[in-house]
Amino acid sequence: MKLITGDLSPYSAKVRMQLYAMGIEDVEFDLPASFFMGKLSDYSPIGRIPVLEVAEGIIPESEVIADYLDDCYPEQSLLGSSPWIRSQVRLVSRIADIYLMNNIFMALPQINRKTRVDAVRDLLTGQITRGMGALEQHIGRGGYAVGNRLTRADCTLVPALFLCERTVPMLDVENPILATTHVAAYWDEIQGNEFAAKVLDEMDRGLRARQDGTERKQIEAAIAKEKAQRP
Repeated sequence: MKLITGDLSPYSAKVRMQLYAMGIEDVEFDLPASFFMGKLSDYSPIGRIPVLEVAEGIIPESEVIADYLDDCYPEQSLLGSSPWIRSQVRLVSRIADIYLMNNIFMALPQINRKTRVDAVRDLLTGQITRGMGALEQHIGRGGYAVGNRLTRADCTLVPALFLCERTVPMLDVENPILATTHVAAYWDEIQGNEFAAKVLDEMDRGLRARQDGTERKQIEAAIAKEKAQRP
């Protein structure tokens, strides 16, 4: 299997964390130059990462990939052991994906103060705050997002909370985690988990590369190499 992934992509990070936690090691990680050239859609119609390449073809979308991995490795599944637990895992993952990460991504263009539209920023950050409020009510109290062990809910939530902490303040609004009790406690504790820590290190590396210009240089080098190899 091959996973098309990038360090900073939270949707890719959730799949990587799932792979680490499930102990699946025979997966190659790659990010082709076509992604930087806006041509990933030639490979995957959705045109976004992550994409999992398997013998039968390609699988886009992080939640679909997560389901596929659970189906392939049922003994190592992180979905939960009962219908109730599985429902809560899916619920927390959905809150993280839709109400946190999706709104954060839509808000990121408002980071630039010169082009910022305050009404747009306020609308989207308000939705993030609303999602955080829902998460506060549903998140587990025992150090994990759901139940008493690591699940796919943690794999989705860890990258989402990274974005909340590291990028939302760039919009000149307070990190929404700070207004919570249960989410804040969870966030403090889960960062000590070995699989969460590994993914957070990768995302932090990706964020530093973007901020210090390393990512841009890597992109330019990848594009130049791709063009040089063309007949």
